[in-house]
Amino acid sequence: MREPDREIESIEEFDQVVARGTLAGFRVQSVDLTSRTAQLLFTDTSEAVFLGCPMESEAAAKVRAGGALVFPPVPDLPFDPYRGTLYSPMELFEGLTEHGYARTPDALAYAWFQRTKTNGDIFASMLRSIHDDAVSDALDEFLVGTRVVGVMGGHALERGSDGYAGAARLGRALARTGLTVATGGGPGAMEAANLGAYAAPHEDAMLDEALELLGKTPSFRPSIGAWAEAAFAVRERWPDGGASVGIPTWFYGHEPPSAFASHIAKYFANATREDGLLARSTAGVVFLPGAAGTVQEIFDNATPNYYESRGEPTPMVLVDRDHWTRRLPTWPLLEALAEGRSMKARIALVDSVDEAPEALVSLLG
Repeated sequence: MREPDREIESIEEFDQVVARGTLAGFRVQSVDLTSRTAQLLFTDTSEAVFLGCPMESEAAAKVRAGGALVFPPVPDLPFDPYRGTLYSPMELFEGLTEHGYARTPDALAYAWFQRTKTNGDIFASMLRSIHDDAVSDALDEFLVGTRVVGVMGGHALERGSDGYAGAARLGRALARTGLTVATGGGPGAMEAANLGAYAAPHEDAMLDEALELLGKTPSFRPSIGAWAEAAFAVRERWPDGGASVGIPTWFYGHEPPSAFASHIAKYFANATREDGLLARSTAGVVFLPGAAGTVQEIFDNATPNYYESRGEPTPMVLVDRDHWTRRLPTWPLLEALAEGRSMKARIALVDSVDEAPEALVSLLG
């Protein structure tokens, strides 16, 4: 079986491997090799795979003849299906100030998805699948050795609201305990939790000031550009924020990704994204008030906890007793499901967002 560390995702890694004498069996992802023709001509590439690596025709012919598989770059795509790393906010929003949001890589990928998602073209669906698998691989590599806590909540929560500020405090508190905060990567409660994690290394006053600044642009409607620029202004004023993960989807591409997540795993397939986010939240999930999407996520998480299909149940903390017992009475059903099962000791309902970190820690044991 191929060893997982035999992936090359940068020109520096390529040079290090070549210096050891062989590329045999390695997987090279999206590395521009046009300046490495000599190395490719004189290095063993048997059973290697080159995924989307530009190279001179002479080099491509040689590595194929030497037993390698070469998947060339796909021209005129607004995304790289073979990428070896997660996205950054700067990458997805590149060109925002100069050309507006519609010309950013994020918007162009969404436009491509809108054109191809229902046209039945197997090539387009294959490219989406390859991309999403590459993103999952990069996400797993990034999360090795981390304890991940998911924060779920509604996308409609506006900057400047008490709920948004509470979600930001939650993200900060969780990050300061050493957990890696992961969200659905979009606006609203998701952005707020990523903002809180970003604020974690800074003084407490930073978050208060950032919330005040962001409140002047409460929503991504009517202008995604203005909404994103306000976030980047905060990042510029307070650089070196804490790390967190956002896991959004182009399925809901009208909702822009959070600029406060340091690492973004953006998918085309929403089902892959949702299940992957919950499965990777190994330290539990905090569910903030939301609507249908959050209700679905609660029971998507409850099902493997009920059957223990992913092993020992992970903590679930629902925030806002009135919301989850009266407005959307999800808690009584969750409690009934848990009765008599080991997951019963891993669920909690709290009144306020400020109680959630302590509840999570108590459930973790």
